[in-house]
Amino acid sequence: GVVDQLRQFGETRRGWLGVRIQPVTDDIAESLGMATAKGALVAGVIKGGPVDNGTILAGDVIIKFDGRDVNEMRDLPRVVAESTVGKAVDVVIVRKGVEQTVKVTLGRLEDGEKLASGENGTADKDNGDEAPAVSTASVLGMTVGELNDETRTKFGIAAEVSGVVITEVTKDSAAAERGIQAGEVITEIAQESVATPKDVMDRIAALKEQGRKNALLMLASKTGELRFVTIRMD
Repeated sequence: GVVDQLRQFGETRRGWLGVRIQPVTDDIAESLGMATAKGALVAGVIKGGPVDNGTILAGDVIIKFDGRDVNEMRDLPRVVAESTVGKAVDVVIVRKGVEQTVKVTLGRLEDGEKLASGENGTADKDNGDEAPAVSTASVLGMTVGELNDETRTKFGIAAEVSGVVITEVTKDSAAAERGIQAGEVITEIAQESVATPKDVMDRIAALKEQGRKNALLMLASKTGELRFVTIRMD
C-alpha cells in the first residue's frame, strides 16, 4: 500500500552510480563524433563503487539511464537518485562513437559517500621496466615527454598515473587557453590511451585526417584526478 510505496521511495531516493561527471559541450560532442551535445561525460569512476568493474569507463557519455533520456549532465544525478538500489538497470552509453547498452546495479548513496571521501588514490604501484630516455614532441602549444622516474620526480606525479607528461605549455596557445599546465599527464586522446610522445602526435594527426576540429584529451593531475578538455586543432 501507500506505506510500502513511501518506504520504497525513501530508500530509492539514495541510488548511487559511483562516477564523477562533466557536461558534454559542443566541442566535446564534435570530438567524439556525436551529432549533438547531450548526456553526461564520465570523468572518473570511484574505486569500489557500483561500476568499478569496467561496466562504465572514464570517457563514456551516458545518454540514457533506466529508460530515461539524459539530455544534460544535471539530469543524471536526478534519475539515478530516483532509481531502485540493487536493481539492474539498462544504461545507454556512447563509447568511442558507438552507442551501446550496459547493465548497471546501483549502490546506496550512504555507502558511496564513505567510499568517495576515502578516495585517496592507493592503486597498486606498477614497478615496470625502466622507461627509455625522454623523447619530447611539441603539439597544440604543449611540449610532451615520456613519463618515467625522472619526470615523475620532477613534477611529483603519483606512481599510479600513466600516460604522457606535459612538460611545457606555450603562453597564449590553445592549450594555455584551456588552463592546461605543465605536470599534467595526457592519459587518452579521443578515447584512445597514449603512452609515448609519438602516440600523441599520431593520434592528433589521425584526428586531423578525419576532419575533426577538436581533440578531446583526458588529463590526469599529479594525484590521478581526471578531467576532460578539448583543444582546437586549427
